Amino acid sequence: MKLLSLFLLLSFSAFAAKPNVIVIFVDNFGNGDLGCYGSKLHRTPNVDRLAAEGTKFTSFYVASGVCTPSRAALMTGCYPRRVGMHVSDTGGAVLQPLARKGLNPAETTIAEVLKSAGYATMCIGKWHLGDQPAFLPAKQGFDDFFGIPYSDDMTKDKKPDLWPELPLMRGEKVIEAPADRDHLVKRCTEEAVRFIEQHKAEPFFLYLPHTMPGSTAHPFSSEGFRGRSANGDYGDSVEELDWSTGEIMTALQRLKLADSTLVVWTSDNGAVKRNPPQGSNAPYRGSGYDTSEGAMRMPCIMRWPGKIPAGAVNDALCSTMDLLPTLACLAGAKPPPQKIDGHDISSILFDATKTGSPWDQDGFFYYHMEQLQAVRAGDWKLYLPMDGKFKNLSRKPEASPLALYDVRHDVSEQHEVSVQHPEVVQHLMQLAEKARADIGDFRQPGSGQREAGMVEKAAPLLP
Repeated sequence: MKLLSLFLLLSFSAFAAKPNVIVIFVDNFGNGDLGCYGSKLHRTPNVDRLAAEGTKFTSFYVASGVCTPSRAALMTGCYPRRVGMHVSDTGGAVLQPLARKGLNPAETTIAEVLKSAGYATMCIGKWHLGDQPAFLPAKQGFDDFFGIPYSDDMTKDKKPDLWPELPLMRGEKVIEAPADRDHLVKRCTEEAVRFIEQHKAEPFFLYLPHTMPGSTAHPFSSEGFRGRSANGDYGDSVEELDWSTGEIMTALQRLKLADSTLVVWTSDNGAVKRNPPQGSNAPYRGSGYDTSEGAMRMPCIMRWPGKIPAGAVNDALCSTMDLLPTLACLAGAKPPPQKIDGHDISSILFDATKTGSPWDQDGFFYYHMEQLQAVRAGDWKLYLPMDGKFKNLSRKPEASPLALYDVRHDVSEQHEVSVQHPEVVQHLMQLAEKARADIGDFRQPGSGQREAGMVEKAAPLLP
């Protein structure tokens, strides 16, 4: 009995210390753009080293193939439709400058959860959850903010009569307009290192949603990376993001924080179609801005030495929505009072042999804007039959047949098998009906939906 008590005490002590947390969330980045995920074009030694020292996840999903709803899901642990962030105030796929809408401050974010457990919190990079003062990071649990309130391609020259100059902010103040887009990754990295140094003696949460590669045809890199890669402007941005990761890991090592810090590296959605073609979602089919595997199945690496297995590959079905409840558990914090959709996956993080997931029972739902388009549980993904399926960033409908794929073993979706597995189709259709009742579907409100934040009139952020 004494030995059992000692074992339980030691096991608890191993995970009792609150980890520092760094979430690196890059923008429009494909699964096939990292060396550790199979890229032959890009030099990503620092992210590859992160994978060698941590666990690489291969069935890790965002809750949307588009940036605003994807970020809302990470912050709240909820499907975007649950928190009203699945469409913009004008009915578009993402928030634009001067949007009246934003993430409701009544929602509980990761930052608020960790702040309640004594963490210092900071957001550095691209926010894109509302550019009005009521919706900025300071109202969502962050002690500080350095970055831009929306995408760096939403610039005044695109819509000179509607949009202001792209603002760079510190806290709630504009410090530069227009922001210097070429040096955002470099400056955000410097800010991140500074934040780590300032809070080395206390638990901290750093949310680093980088601005690159972004959705522009030609991503902006600083001088030291321009023209250096084998894949044009996009490749230059990939290698600068890798450099940024290395700078952060070097700072953690120098400050003797590397072993007490959980680092999560992932993307908000898959690479988008560009001209010339750059960005790879291999081996998955499709590209960003829809509900394909290429749009929503992301590279994800988690590193916490001594806790998360090193050099492991984990294929358990997980999501960015799981980060909030998992980090709450690790920090000893109370979960949000509102219903959330994510799961505590700490047991999966600590045991790479676990391929089962709570999502296998509940189902994982692929929404595009207000439309439910597919569902996955276990090995199987079912594309729901539709007469009017929304594509990309518009509601231009097109017919789409029912299709079933084993996306665990047939990751490129080469073999449609609905006829061979009618019982799987039936089960996934039943899960879809539950989602429609709770979260909703096109022209079908759900009982569990909550409203986003809304201001009466939007005004530009000015210096």
